Amino acid sequence: MNDHSPTEDAYTGRVRPGGPADVRHLADLTITKVAVDEQMSNNCYLLRCTATGEQVLIDAAAEPETLLPLIGDVGLQAVVTTHQHWDHHRALAAVVNATGAEVVAGAPDADAITEQTGVAVGRRVGQGDPVQVGESRLEVIALAGHTPGSIALLFDDPGTEAQPGHPHLFTGDSLFPGGVGNTFGDEAAFAQLIDEVETKVFQRLPDSTWFYPGHGDDSTIGAERPHLAEWRNRGW
Repeated sequence: MNDHSPTEDAYTGRVRPGGPADVRHLADLTITKVAVDEQMSNNCYLLRCTATGEQVLIDAAAEPETLLPLIGDVGLQAVVTTHQHWDHHRALAAVVNATGAEVVAGAPDADAITEQTGVAVGRRVGQGDPVQVGESRLEVIALAGHTPGSIALLFDDPGTEAQPGHPHLFTGDSLFPGGVGNTFGDEAAFAQLIDEVETKVFQRLPDSTWFYPGHGDDSTIGAERPHLAEWRNRGW
């Protein structure tokens, strides 16, 4: 954890493997971001309901020795795996064995996740499905293209009367600062992904939406919106 007492304003989202987590305190939810694995530098996000203490982890990517102390003794209700790629679920078995958490994943990727990890996906989700973190509700946004079952998770933070909130979006490997996720030269997959990101994310969400990707720094929809046409034209 950071040595200081973080506030939302102090949060930057800049983390590195082996370094401290960064913590964002919203009115209803605490978001803890940590990076794991020097080679892949995956981001993992622990969400905690401030009212109930219930927790959900997004991507048990690696290093259970890093993730389990963050989870602590409070328990873990679920692990959401954003997609089937190996680097996003290497600690899934260890975290589930230690916590008994339910595994949640996009339906088209669920079988592959189980084949690769040996862990059953207890809940297969699709567009619009809810994922609860205590009293807070996340909404699944299906974003096929990087993989068939890639999902993002949207938390529309109500904030407080004094400080209204804004949406927060956990995008896995479907959206990054500077472009959509890798589609490995597959033109049809790229067209599918950028279409879905444009219609389900950019056409729906305001510029104030803060998004949290599967690797690297965070960004906002407003910062990336001017570049959509550029991304589409370049084809990646």
